[in-house]
Amino acid sequence: SSGINAEWPLRPGDRRLTGVEQQQQLLDGLADIDWVLEHLNKIKARNSVGEMAQNKFKRMLTRELSQFSETSRSGNQVAEWVTNTYFERGEDELELEKSKNRIPAIYAKRIIHQASQVLKGNVPKYGVEVEDDDAMGMMVAQINTWNFDMFKFSTISKDHPLVSMAYIILQSERNLLRSYNIDPATFIKYMFVIEANYHTNNPYHNATHGADVMQSCHVLLGYSVVEQVFTDLEVFAALYACAIHDVDHPGLSNQFLSNTSNALAILYNDHAVLENHHLATAFKFLKEDELNWASGMDDKQRSLFRKMVIDLVLATDMSKHLSLLADIKTTVESSKVAHHGKLVLESYNERMLVLQGIVHSCDISSATKALPIYKAWTEKIIEEFYQQGDRERELGLNLSPMCDRQDPSIEKSQVGFIDYIVLPLWETLGELMFPYCQEMLTQLNENRMYYFSRIPESPRCSITDSPDSDDRSDLIASSEKRKNMRVTVNKADDCSDLSSIDEGDETTNNSD
Repeated sequence: SSGINAEWPLRPGDRRLTGVEQQQQLLDGLADIDWVLEHLNKIKARNSVGEMAQNKFKRMLTRELSQFSETSRSGNQVAEWVTNTYFERGEDELELEKSKNRIPAIYAKRIIHQASQVLKGNVPKYGVEVEDDDAMGMMVAQINTWNFDMFKFSTISKDHPLVSMAYIILQSERNLLRSYNIDPATFIKYMFVIEANYHTNNPYHNATHGADVMQSCHVLLGYSVVEQVFTDLEVFAALYACAIHDVDHPGLSNQFLSNTSNALAILYNDHAVLENHHLATAFKFLKEDELNWASGMDDKQRSLFRKMVIDLVLATDMSKHLSLLADIKTTVESSKVAHHGKLVLESYNERMLVLQGIVHSCDISSATKALPIYKAWTEKIIEEFYQQGDRERELGLNLSPMCDRQDPSIEKSQVGFIDYIVLPLWETLGELMFPYCQEMLTQLNENRMYYFSRIPESPRCSITDSPDSDDRSDLIASSEKRKNMRVTVNKADDCSDLSSIDEGDETTNNSD
């Protein structure tokens, strides 16, 4: 009360508040403080729920993988690969095996004037010069379809799939270059440099993969259910992040770089080593005047764009998979509870989280594509794994899971990859974007069954316990229980209670 009755000095033109007015002002201030505290508690609770969901997902997968690993030697190898790749380890779990052998730091920069020579002062219709304009026109007509043949597109674009795809999507399809005053010629020169810094000798992590992820993201962001959710700058950031998300990838895993004390691992302290490097490489080139296409943006746009791209590319770190999945599930379910079953992304953080999920889903989307496309990508990633294993063998290191070409387990690895990684993420995306992802989920199931039916027979694997075809059909049907594993968060108001998260079938069929 003494505060209310105090005589405060007045500014010119102000009148002194009455005691009632001062008391009301004080009460309004206290109400504001209560509101802030309430929302801080909600934020803290949401973070807590996310951590609890992540831990629960991790326990579920650990239990599934433990039983899966007991089926055979290849099952153990697949389980170890999933754990090492998609589980984010705590500091106490980081026991890195160091080696005196080092691979060169990957900082190669290609000559900028090569891109200028290709342009010759003009901006080609498709970003690059092509020999068969009709064939390219037919490919562009399919650019909004999911099963786009990026390998064919790479050939028609004369091995410039990323330059051409980036220009077609950002300029012709979405008009984003014009919207942000970006000079097309400068942007194309920049993309030539980015593409040149993708390693052509990588079977998988090359410019074709970057273009494929970008085109997949373009398709998902074109669905009406999300088209009106994101701003143009957010869409631009997501597409650009896809384009540069693996630039200068050495074809080796983060774990390999850490185990060999590579300069990049030392620079980034073993955390998201490659993802940080991809970002640093892409933004480094923007500092060159001849390549700085972002100069047309205002300072606020450039700053926000950079922040979003960083957040999106860092989310492609596979060790963040479980935490990202848990956060998306929590956010989506909480939003539906708060808005009576309707998904509403009100905050920047919520929209960015969903965008991270979309970009990450596109990065591992090959399993949702038509079988010939999926098989082609599978062969490439397996060969890249084998090449890393060859280097590990040369260096006298323990071979990483799935990297031993002398002990292949391709079919089983793909079944495990779908069951434990791709399916849970794409089911969540399917709920978010219903009904637009049903085609992908159907194809995902068909691809899984293709590889499952081709798992080599082994006396240590229960698939071969009875060679009778009827019994094998029963085993395949039984394995669907794992395929249909779903993780849902209770829609009750008490978000701190995670007992309603469905942990699926507690029993595990060793046929996988």
